[in-house]
Formats: sequence, C-alpha cells, structure tokens
Amino acid sequence: MIVKFLPFLLLVNFVLSVVFTDTPGQNTSFQPGQVWLDTDGKPIQAHGGGVLYHNGTYYWYGENKDTITTRQHVPVRGVSCYSSKDLYNWKNEGLVLKAVPGDSTHDLHPSKVLERPKVIYNPRTKQFVMWMHVDTRPGYKYARAGVATSPSPTGPFTYQSSVRPNDAMSRDMTIFQDDDGRAYHLHSSEDNRTMYISELSGDYLRHNGNYQRIYVNKLREAPALFKRGGKYYLITSGCTGWSPNPADYAVADSVIGTWTSQGNPCRGPKSEITFNSQSAFVLPVRGKKDAYIFMADRWNPKDLHDSRYIWLPLTFEGDSLRLRWQDDWQLSAFQK
Repeated sequence: MIVKFLPFLLLVNFVLSVVFTDTPGQNTSFQPGQVWLDTDGKPIQAHGGGVLYHNGTYYWYGENKDTITTRQHVPVRGVSCYSSKDLYNWKNEGLVLKAVPGDSTHDLHPSKVLERPKVIYNPRTKQFVMWMHVDTRPGYKYARAGVATSPSPTGPFTYQSSVRPNDAMSRDMTIFQDDDGRAYHLHSSEDNRTMYISELSGDYLRHNGNYQRIYVNKLREAPALFKRGGKYYLITSGCTGWSPNPADYAVADSVIGTWTSQGNPCRGPKSEITFNSQSAFVLPVRGKKDAYIFMADRWNPKDLHDSRYIWLPLTFEGDSLRLRWQDDWQLSAFQK
C-alpha cells in the first residue's frame, strides 16, 4: 500500500510546498511581525536599523544577527545592507561593515557589541558615513559611538574610530540629517537616564561641541527623529531591556531646542507595549505627502536571529502624531 500511494503522496507534498512557501521578490504589501524575506528568499537581517534614500534607491542598514543566540546576545557579525526601489522587496547587498575577529581589542571584535547602525550621505565629501553604538559585555560600560565611511552606499565601509560625544556616554542612538545639511547624533547617555542631541561637524565624522540634554532623568532610549513641515518629532522607548513598553513622542521647533513630550502616539490593542515592539527609525517616503513609516523591532531575546520587523504608517490628527496597528497595508495608504 505504501508503494502504491507513493506517487500520490509526492504530488501532494509538491502542491503543498508551492502553496505555502513564500515566493521571494514578490512582496506587494507590508505585513508587520511576519517573516520578511529578501529577494533570495532568506530572512532579512537588518535589526535596529535605518534607511537611506540615495539616487532613487532605498538602502536599509541594520545589525546582522544571523547566528546562535547565547544568554540573549549574539557575537558581532557586522552591518547588513539591503537595497530596494519599492520598499517591499529588498536585495541583500551583503555585510558592508564586517566584524574584526583577529583583534580582541577592536571595537568590532565578535565579543563586543554593535547596535543601531545608521548611514547618511555627505554631499561635500562624497562619503557615506555610518554611526553606531559600540560597547563591551557584560555591563555596557564602554558606551561609545563608532563611525565608519565608504564612497559607496553598499560599502565596504572602513571603520574609523569611536568616541564618547562631548565626553558623554553613548548607547542607543540614531542620526538625523536636516534639510540644511546639518547632521545630529541622538544618543542615550548618563547610564540611559538622559538623552543627548549632539551636532556633528561638517564632514559628519566628529561632534562640534553643540549639544542639548533632553528627557533628563526620564530613562529613554531607541530614538527615531523626523521632520514634518517646520516641526521636529522624536519617538522614543522606555528602558525595560528586551521587554516592550509604551512609546513616547516629543515635538520641537528646532533640533537643538525645547522638546515637549506629547505622550504615547499608539492607539488600539497593545498600544501600551508599542504593539510588542521598540522604535528604530522613521522613514520618509519619497514622492508622497505626509508619508512616514514607523520602523520598529519585535525582539526575540531567546533567538535574536528571528526578531521581526514592525513597519506601520504614521498618521496625523492636526499636529498630533498617531500610530495604529495594521495586519497588512500598502503605500497607497498615504496621500500622493
């Protein structure tokens, strides 16, 4: 009987594999929290990341955690880059900044910490500049910001050095480039009790001494800054380790100015834990008015390789920021 039905069973298995296997490179919508495959059919590894738009292409950079998780950590592998024209489908451009396994004192040694890489382009120097949080385990006492450069968005990036900006600790971070070309480094400091906004030099490779302390004694991290019209918006997370918590957003009329907290922008079920995620970046969509995508990570500390991405459309009620869950959505949700 087994031999008689073997051809039939093989046919059934083939059909099931066709029906239930994701087809790489054919995404037509965003499905927050689901496994997101690149155009090679492999899960995207760009955790804690950010997106750069350059010459008609989006580049998504993030932590590569494609290895075994031990005690809620993975060895440093480097920074991944993916490219896309439509934001749905992403081509793997490889590790554009690699770990340095041969030198245990190097910031990028596998035993260290590399988190939240962000890349901006400097039109004057024609260099792509990557900033990241680098640290040591256990304890995260090194608390520095590392910088790397490349003449190409797809690397390879050359690691330059690390620093404590304005002699202050630097952990969770992001980089923001304003319309006038000035760039700013936002970072959790003072053992995460306070956040700093530190202006970068003209070449984006160092800090120029101009900075502002915000969220003083508020324990905030995971900053994501964007500009809408003449106002600046900053989304942050509380400091609760891998566990999600309520987001908060603040508004200011200038980057280094007075920031006013507006509370949690999330609405609906699980809004009190930011839909089980933590902010990473806010991505402006080119060619669409008032189109901003909230990028977040749904961390899986037992298997960081399988941490998922939460991309959701940001909306506005007047000047008030709102974020609501959607199981499946498309860019058509934004006005043209």
